[in-house]
Amino acid sequence: MKTRQIIVLGSNFGGATAAMELKRKLKEKAIVTVISPTTDFTYIPSMIWVPFGRRKMTDIKFPISPIFAKKGIDFIQDKAVSVDPKLNEVLTEQHGKLTYDYLVISTGIQMNFNIVENLHPEKGMIENIVLPKYGERALERFEELVKDPGPVVVGATQGASCMGAAYEYLFNMDKELRRRGVRNKVSLTWFTPEPYLGHFGIGGITGGQTMLEAFMKMYNINWITDASVDKIEKDKIYLKNGQVLPYKMAMMMPPFIGAEAMKQSPELVDEKGFVVCNEGYQHITYKNVYAVGLAVEVKAPFKCVVPFGVPKTGFPTEVSAKIAAKNIIAAIEGKSEFKKRDWGKIPAVCVMDAGHKEVIIFGDRLFRPRNFAVMIPNIFNDWGKMLIEKYFLFKFKHGLSMLP
Repeated sequence: MKTRQIIVLGSNFGGATAAMELKRKLKEKAIVTVISPTTDFTYIPSMIWVPFGRRKMTDIKFPISPIFAKKGIDFIQDKAVSVDPKLNEVLTEQHGKLTYDYLVISTGIQMNFNIVENLHPEKGMIENIVLPKYGERALERFEELVKDPGPVVVGATQGASCMGAAYEYLFNMDKELRRRGVRNKVSLTWFTPEPYLGHFGIGGITGGQTMLEAFMKMYNINWITDASVDKIEKDKIYLKNGQVLPYKMAMMMPPFIGAEAMKQSPELVDEKGFVVCNEGYQHITYKNVYAVGLAVEVKAPFKCVVPFGVPKTGFPTEVSAKIAAKNIIAAIEGKSEFKKRDWGKIPAVCVMDAGHKEVIIFGDRLFRPRNFAVMIPNIFNDWGKMLIEKYFLFKFKHGLSMLP
């Protein structure tokens, strides 16, 4: 049997899972090569704690290339420029063109900071708690706020799809301000494109709106729904409904967009740069190309006054990576089976930190209709989220991709 060349673009959740599963199952039947601009794996869900000093980047980041080497996976530190699916080639900045038999696209987090002027963290006005290089800067800004308190605004722009992390940051902000003894000097405002609190881009969970509104009232946080940002100035945020939000410190969640390399590969993607796939995470036209996690086009099954997207968190990212790997393995081994699970049919499994407290979310499907869905508050601690962090860091540090 011919040895197949499999290229995986990306080395975090989706890319690492797909690469390790492919090599584990195919062994010498395939040469698996991961291409990524970074050699590190970062546990993004714990980024919400970095801006408050509860975690350092070194606590949640480690080199992934040595783990790949132990698993027999080749690693190239380079940036993909584009993909030519007709020639089965990936163009990279430093290594030129690389040929594949199968391609897995897991290009990870890219954000559309152009949706509102002055939104980009480099402008120095708005903080970001998802991209690793800005997490520790948000901690510096928080320390400045503690010394010289003022209004804080936290929100998600129109088109955003990661409201959960912004909610977590909001509740941790409240908790840490109280712990530092300055909460009474800080007005805290939350705005969101959601039509109601707790929609989360999944159509909400029964009881979720009531629970989150109770949290907001308990923590004395003002909230605005159906919000859309008009413009940002150095001390004010203007919403399109006419409201003006003064701030001393602000964090805003922008929309996700496809990676630049995918935008340069128009035959594979939609207008936002996301790869257009079927329910097996296989491209609808080029059957040897797969995409997982944030790289996948997922259409929102709802329409609201202000547009926003659906969440692409760690759990569905891993699920999609394992499905893609199984389908590639079946194709190489000549099996007719093809595994399918639409993004919206992946179970809803999430633990949301609520300021050293947490809300555990379970549902049989991410999108409605569901047979069951529940939100369970743990008001005493956030040990669930901490245990999950420890589990995933252990799992990826040891290359145990077969674990759930």
